[in-house]
Amino acid sequence: MASEIFLVDNGSLRPQSILSLRHLAAALSERIGEPVQPVSLLHSDRAPEDALEGVPARTLEPTLRERAAAGTRHFRIVPLFFGPSRALTDYLPERVAALSQHFPKLDVQVAPPLVTPERGHDPRLAHILAESVQAVDHDPATRVILVDHGSPAPEVAQVRNYVAGQLSILLQGRVAGVVPASMERRPGEAHRFNEPLLETLLARPPFNHGRVVIAMMFLQPGRHAGPDGDVARICAEAEARHPALKTVMTPLVGAHPLLPEILADRLAVIHPPPAAPDATPPP
Repeated sequence: MASEIFLVDNGSLRPQSILSLRHLAAALSERIGEPVQPVSLLHSDRAPEDALEGVPARTLEPTLRERAAAGTRHFRIVPLFFGPSRALTDYLPERVAALSQHFPKLDVQVAPPLVTPERGHDPRLAHILAESVQAVDHDPATRVILVDHGSPAPEVAQVRNYVAGQLSILLQGRVAGVVPASMERRPGEAHRFNEPLLETLLARPPFNHGRVVIAMMFLQPGRHAGPDGDVARICAEAEARHPALKTVMTPLVGAHPLLPEILADRLAVIHPPPAAPDATPPP
């Protein structure tokens, strides 16, 4: 019984993010020898087609509904997420449950996200980040800030901190130190686990002077991680306030050739449905 494979990100209105997802889906497809479709949870279907090589972007729920109506019941989803975002733990199961009301035999299997400490030690993401840091700086006096978006889920912040620990070990002796930070956080004490913020770190010693590498724990370019995105703006504003500070951002994780290998291994955790028995009677 055939299944369809989707590489799923959160979604963006930025064409460069959608094109990046397509590139990764093609790389994953080549690696596993099966078609992989790039689909976003939200937003991307509103991006202008003329900026997407004339091919409209797709979002997950309408695509699942369309394919289920055409007869497909088995789907495997590879999340392009670092950790257990609420989009994966809450939103996605809710939408699948709603669709199952119309398609009772719908079978949607979701692979683990990129970082899953409970499944054993996997340093490959940290190796990507370490390689990216070393590509932009070789000065052992440089300090490194590993920055992610920030999340309402403490489990996602824990993933960032876990990767920061791995990165610190890999870069030991090569940089002055590695600390984690969030680009932004929701207000209130309940979301303090996102601290420190990148903006706060860059305003105080020892991060407000000298060379600081911003290790980008972002997968794709867009409103936050693009060359004119929020992280770049925060860094530029910090440099304007502190003339002795020089920041440099690493390439994004999604551009690294090792990422499809990690995604393929996450997909291997879930299995396609068993093949339907041959209905042809024996001679």
